[in-house]
Amino acid sequence: MKIRRWLGKGILYIVLIVAAFVWMYPFIWMITASFKTQDEFWGSGLNILPQHPTFDNFIRSWNNANFSQYFLNTIIVTVCAVIIVLMCTSAAGYALGRYAFPGKKVLLGVFMASITIPLTFTIIPVYELLNAMHLTNNLLGLIVAECGGSHILFLMLFSSFYSGIPKEMEEAAIVDGCGFFQTYVRIMFPLAKPIIVTVVIMQFIWTWNSFLMPLVLTLSQPSLRTLAVGLYALQGEHVVDWTGIAAGATISVLPVILVFIAMQKHFVNGIAGAVKS
Repeated sequence: MKIRRWLGKGILYIVLIVAAFVWMYPFIWMITASFKTQDEFWGSGLNILPQHPTFDNFIRSWNNANFSQYFLNTIIVTVCAVIIVLMCTSAAGYALGRYAFPGKKVLLGVFMASITIPLTFTIIPVYELLNAMHLTNNLLGLIVAECGGSHILFLMLFSSFYSGIPKEMEEAAIVDGCGFFQTYVRIMFPLAKPIIVTVVIMQFIWTWNSFLMPLVLTLSQPSLRTLAVGLYALQGEHVVDWTGIAAGATISVLPVILVFIAMQKHFVNGIAGAVKS
């Protein structure tokens, strides 16, 4: 029986390893392609390992393709968007999770209904609003656009977490002299660390990889492009720098991977805690 069990587990592990390799192969190939020359890129086929590794593609993307500026723009927009979205959704989730007020169910219904509205439908209204506020030619407008939306998932995560906190903790804070805002900042918000990390990771990934909104808002200002739009700009009308695109994509994806690896433990705990609640 033990031999059959080990054999079954061995076969399962082999199948999972093969499936994982098939799933990861395009990503691995993209990274290794960023170290290949143009001739080797077209002549090596599906071969992963570069014969003559070179960093010229990264240098060309970083300097000649202005990726250094795009990278800085992306960091500024992403960090600001993450902070603003985290503060707004946490405060709103606290109010929805801990307090009952007239129209709460209606408000939740409107929020849930907004999920069905595609992003493309909001491009024109958002652009017109930012244009009226004179925010279409600067990073502030892009930050405001990326922070827009109801962020229902984040609201529900915070609301579910806060609603599960014992009421005695809130009452003890009130006895100690804390008001509404102090209770939220000093007691409730620090307790939501798993949800905070989850929101930070998800919003970071969404904003970092955002393409449509930055593309529309930076058409007249190429210097304000983010990395996603900068990668698209590498595709010329007649010539496409594929190795440069591979290097740029590698530069773009590495911060996302590092952030997720650094916070994955809290991310899993946050999702598990929200589902359990």
